[in-house]
Amino acid sequence: MSAERVDWASYAPAVVGCAGLQLGAEERVLFGVRKPLGLILFARNIDNPAQVRALIGDFRGVVGNELAPVLIDQEGGRVARLKPPHWPKFPPGAVFGEIYARDRAAGSEAAYLNARWIGAELAALGIDVDCAPVADLPIEGAHDVIGDRAYGRDPATVTALAGETMRGLMDAGVLPVIKHVPGHGRSHIDSHLDLPVVDTDIPAMEQSDFVPFRNLNHAAWAMTAHIVYSAIDPRNPATLSPALIKDVIRGRIGFDGVLISDDLTMKALKGGPAETGTASLAAGCDLVLHCSGDLAQMQSLLAALPAMTARAAGRIAAARARLPANPAAFGAAERARYQALLGQGAA
Repeated sequence: MSAERVDWASYAPAVVGCAGLQLGAEERVLFGVRKPLGLILFARNIDNPAQVRALIGDFRGVVGNELAPVLIDQEGGRVARLKPPHWPKFPPGAVFGEIYARDRAAGSEAAYLNARWIGAELAALGIDVDCAPVADLPIEGAHDVIGDRAYGRDPATVTALAGETMRGLMDAGVLPVIKHVPGHGRSHIDSHLDLPVVDTDIPAMEQSDFVPFRNLNHAAWAMTAHIVYSAIDPRNPATLSPALIKDVIRGRIGFDGVLISDDLTMKALKGGPAETGTASLAAGCDLVLHCSGDLAQMQSLLAALPAMTARAAGRIAAARARLPANPAAFGAAERARYQALLGQGAA
């Protein structure tokens, strides 16, 4: 099946999780009828390479699309769903920031090769979308939910290293997702647990938080932040804010790729996934993300969602078309160079 032949608009505008290592009978029925666009994998879905490939193949078969996007959070550091012994351990973003501070060329090359290696591991399993890189700028005193996931605290460093990460993933045949637009670095609360509010004025954010996202606005995919930016919309978090998505993400930042919500089951959002999912799409997200694998919630969500818009379908198709026909392999020479840059004997 070629990307040009996929009717992307015939799929529900949602990426969902599943409960275990294989699809359950009720999940198969739900996904076969409602046809969510894609699947996201977590540790509960991962045992070994053969099992992961089988799960992915089964999902794509059930929804009738061998190009259905399969997502994962594989940043490195503490956010990594694929782990030893079957997969390498990759460092967090801050490590590349430290190298970059000493030697910009070495830091950039290390970030690129790191992403190439991660991408090669994902592509070998059939995973074609990585929820990385983090383009947030954490400030002093912010909650450590971002912490060492960030490449640094200045826009130039984050732009450079997030850009190299995007390039490395793309060269490996994996679409990157920049996150969390328009910036999660000022949050003093973990949005998994509660709703953060950022009171910084727009000019200050224009000169800092927005900069990496604006510089990387050519990214194929981006993920929203569940944060209220009171200077823009004092009531709604970015994910649910028409003003913020239209005026900031699509306007000031200039992003025109696939915009997916962060997880609808995070406690920052009030209301059930059906309510917040439809509100996210109405606000301007192209897709919504539901991660927990809770069957009843997925049934409710997928029943409530409107059809995918033609514009969203066009963005999904355009993103897919950007992947290289012949992704770059990651061999012994690249591995040796990467390890030399990091100054370690093994990743």
